[in-house]
Amino acid sequence: MILIDPPLVPWRGKLWSHLVSDTSYEELHAFAATMGIPERAFQRDHYDVPQDYYEAIIAAGAVSVAPREIVRRLHEAGLRQRKAPAHKPIRLDEISSPPTPASD
Repeated sequence: MILIDPPLVPWRGKLWSHLVSDTSYEELHAFAATMGIPERAFQRDHYDVPQDYYEAIIAAGAVSVAPREIVRRLHEAGLRQRKAPAHKPIRLDEISSPPTPASD
């Protein structure tokens, strides 16, 4: 099933929704293509969709659900992709002294 949450996320002067499938990525990509949503809008497990698309997506058969419901359904389907862990910054006091150059 194709799901979308209401456009609530502000970015670049617009409100944005998340478009997902709780069935497969293939279903999601096919639906996005029929709606003219560019592939670059795909982010790990969802498409970021501007508010301008919301009503048309609902009219095309997507079901509007709360953001938490999207996350729950993705988890249940095994389709949730987490962000890659951020690299832990290295603290200077954790680094040993730099090597000394070899003498000639």
